[in-house]
Amino acid sequence: MKNIGRRDFFRAGAGAAAAIGLANGVRSWAQAPKPQGIPWWDVKPGKGGVGKPSSINMHAHWSPTPYNQVLAELGHPVNNPNLLDHDFDKRRQWMDEHGELMHVLTLSGLMPWQYTTAQQAARLAQVINDTGMEVHQKYPDRFVFGAELPVRDGELSLKELNRVAGKPGVVAIHLPDSLEQKDYIFEPAFAPVVARIQELKLPIIFHQMDGAANAFGGARTVGPPNLAAGIDAPIEHAFMATKMIYSGFLDKYPTLEMVLPHAGGAFPYLAGREEHFLFHMNQKGVTAQRPFREYLRRFHYDYLIYYPEAFRFLMTMVGTDRIVVGTDHYAAVDVEYPAAVLDQFNLSPADRQRILQGNAKRLMHMS
Repeated sequence: MKNIGRRDFFRAGAGAAAAIGLANGVRSWAQAPKPQGIPWWDVKPGKGGVGKPSSINMHAHWSPTPYNQVLAELGHPVNNPNLLDHDFDKRRQWMDEHGELMHVLTLSGLMPWQYTTAQQAARLAQVINDTGMEVHQKYPDRFVFGAELPVRDGELSLKELNRVAGKPGVVAIHLPDSLEQKDYIFEPAFAPVVARIQELKLPIIFHQMDGAANAFGGARTVGPPNLAAGIDAPIEHAFMATKMIYSGFLDKYPTLEMVLPHAGGAFPYLAGREEHFLFHMNQKGVTAQRPFREYLRRFHYDYLIYYPEAFRFLMTMVGTDRIVVGTDHYAAVDVEYPAAVLDQFNLSPADRQRILQGNAKRLMHMS
């Protein structure tokens, strides 16, 4: 009989263990369950093609020319701008080819509030909001926008909010989750702004700000490689939403509507842990008027979660009446066919219509 070396002995033992495991129904890591559907970046339209544009996209960025010019004057030029961020004829053509009916335009994570003074920020907000009105008036059926506010200063934010209230194309307010890791939205100086947004019945569309100074995890996630958008932003959304619950913010503003990007980040997935550690561990000073789980439906969520299994989980947690289309165009262009994303879920016509445009229209008070 041939002698078996020590290395061969252990190799044979590992193989035998794996075989026994498989026989008992235990799979190795390389034998994970097959994907249950198509991730967003691989979705293509079916045999019928794109069809008539049908989706209202509530997570679509822009960077128009007048705004870019002011940024350049302030010493912060936009590097390699995407043509579709400022050429709206070409953008409309792209939308038609990919089945998008309307974009709710907002700034990307490159919002300028971190490096501008309060007065500079107020000027930038006015420029981009005025441009939004002009673009909407030129293309009223295709573009509306989330008004930007100079969030570093509560008084100037309120002034700009009142200036744009009721103006053409203003269907939402766009705010960063935090500013330089400060939860400005909970500060007393910003309370009149939030109260006025609620009074105007405008939904808030949230988004994280880029850069290590703003990242929830600081320099740990900004790279290289840059994982801020993939890891840091979802944690930022989860923290903000959770704090809105335990701080009483949602109870203080009971009719305020909000849209969380990136499918709410980690918030829906971690909600059970948040409830447990906040309300079942006897933490002092933590109260809420309603059961924690009910607050999940105080928010709307875009569907930018990419894995179909994760999207099914989101629908289970919050319901199809709380989900809207969001793609991160054109900071990312990996969701090319927003309506086709839903083809694989066998949704009822009513649920499909809610996600594609019905929920967005309700939020923005569109007929």
